[in-house]
Amino acid sequence: MMIAPTLPAELKAALDARLQGFSRTDAAQRSQKISTTYRAGGGSGTIKSEADALAYALARMPATYAAVAASLGALTEIAPDFTPETLLDVGAGPGTASWAAAEAFSSLQDFTLLDANATLSRLALELSRDSSRLSECRYLPGDAATNLAEVSQADLVVASYIIGELGESDQRKLAETMWAKARHALVVIEPGTPAGYARILALRQQLIAAGAFVAAPCPHEKPCPLVAPDWCHFNQRLPRSQAHRQIKGAEVPFEDERFIYVALTRTSRAARAARVLAPPEVGKVEITAKLCTEDGVAITKVPRRDKAAYADARRWRWGDTVLSESEPRSPLFP
Repeated sequence: MMIAPTLPAELKAALDARLQGFSRTDAAQRSQKISTTYRAGGGSGTIKSEADALAYALARMPATYAAVAASLGALTEIAPDFTPETLLDVGAGPGTASWAAAEAFSSLQDFTLLDANATLSRLALELSRDSSRLSECRYLPGDAATNLAEVSQADLVVASYIIGELGESDQRKLAETMWAKARHALVVIEPGTPAGYARILALRQQLIAAGAFVAAPCPHEKPCPLVAPDWCHFNQRLPRSQAHRQIKGAEVPFEDERFIYVALTRTSRAARAARVLAPPEVGKVEITAKLCTEDGVAITKVPRRDKAAYADARRWRWGDTVLSESEPRSPLFP
């Protein structure tokens, strides 16, 4: 089941209620300061007040939600039999990933959120108060890099936009601990930049060596076949509300969030779907698509004269899987 990239109605209503009377100009200024800190390699320490947290949520929750939803949607596509009951949201911030996970998996019953920022944790609990799914979530204070070891295992562990806040040594420690806490699956999402890709690549390599299998986006556990300056990333387009446009200083009614992710599981599957790595080029005589396959990167050309195949290829989108009808799907979670 692919998840809509827009905030769920309950979350949007809860956020809108807290934005009543909140100055958009003030929010834009606070958001800009927070964004500058993040781009400089800082973390959420800049978010110290309720106004800071609201500004951050207004500016970043929609795009973060869209990226996490797309990443979890990829896992549900590859593993439709995966029905997690417990979630651990590492570096949860205002709880964005937990909301996306609740949409992706109706089986989830228990939500544990972990973040060191007390201001963001308060906002997360306020936003979840009237939720039909998240009202009883637990938010544990503490630094994920050091306090995660004390948390119980969960069927699904999600970490979105968090490992980039850590040094290389702490990234490796966090990856190891998150994998230990993941009973069945771990999904990590980072910005779709060369640096974000490098972090995901390092985590992927580390955890494959520890016994993990890649469910998505890669159709293999081999080294990434892309060669610099190329890098793997994906794009999710989402609509912008009027308030979102105001705080971003944007005119266009949509935003494109570039992200990279990896979904790791403790069991493998036999059939591997190829992944579309870039927007396909639709020409007069053929469609050209860049695919990541089990055997490496392939430039696939689908001629117009092959009407059935051409019609299928016209539906391919950046980030989609391309699975032959003859390829069987084996369960990841028997």
